[in-house]
Amino acid sequence: MSNTSEDYPMRINKYLAHHGYCTRRGADTLIEDRKVFLNGKLAKLGDKVQKTDNVEVRNKTQQKFVYLAYNKPRGIVTHGAQGTEKEISDLVKKRDPNLEVFPVGRLDKNSHGLIILTNDGRIVEPLLSPERTHEKEYKVQVNERLRSDFVELMTQPIDINGYLTKPCKVERIDKNNFRITLTEGKNHQIKRMCDALGYTVCDLKRVRIMNVRLGILRPGIYRHIKGPELDTLLQSLGLK
Repeated sequence: MSNTSEDYPMRINKYLAHHGYCTRRGADTLIEDRKVFLNGKLAKLGDKVQKTDNVEVRNKTQQKFVYLAYNKPRGIVTHGAQGTEKEISDLVKKRDPNLEVFPVGRLDKNSHGLIILTNDGRIVEPLLSPERTHEKEYKVQVNERLRSDFVELMTQPIDINGYLTKPCKVERIDKNNFRITLTEGKNHQIKRMCDALGYTVCDLKRVRIMNVRLGILRPGIYRHIKGPELDTLLQSLGLK
């Protein structure tokens, strides 16, 4: 689980990549194809984006939107693979070369579980915006037995380097495992919360994003989000 730090002004291709529209190279292609607008005007390669600017990606042709629930394996990066690393798009392309989707948000390289893949850039901002309170649920294993006061302490605001986390839901599973439901997603938040209470995270798996559940999906496999599940997701994001 991770949020990219946003330092403005930001190059427009970096902005689009960090907000999940595509890779930086893909963003350059969109700009060259005259599909990106900055404050209502056609964007140019190298444009800088301020925090208050309005960036739009417009499609000249009608596109069929695809929404996938994907089980990210451990050791795979979400975006920006370096060296011999592999990222989600590499694995998805291997299964279906014609599938053009991108991950919405991030999961740390060593974390695993649910991430939504799509070609619909409209859902990025309402799903990831820190002003929204969308629930994300995780199963977490730590290195030591959970103390009797763990749930009480973990649900309260915790100081992580000067930031107080919002209250959250926590359920103990067994001596080393618990479930946690957050409505925010600071960088490495769960690991930092556990560190603050004297625990080390051994395993972190995301099992739910809003109404979309991981279920029995195997690592590296995706399923289509459709029907009532998709309707509920889009309605909750204000897109239907």
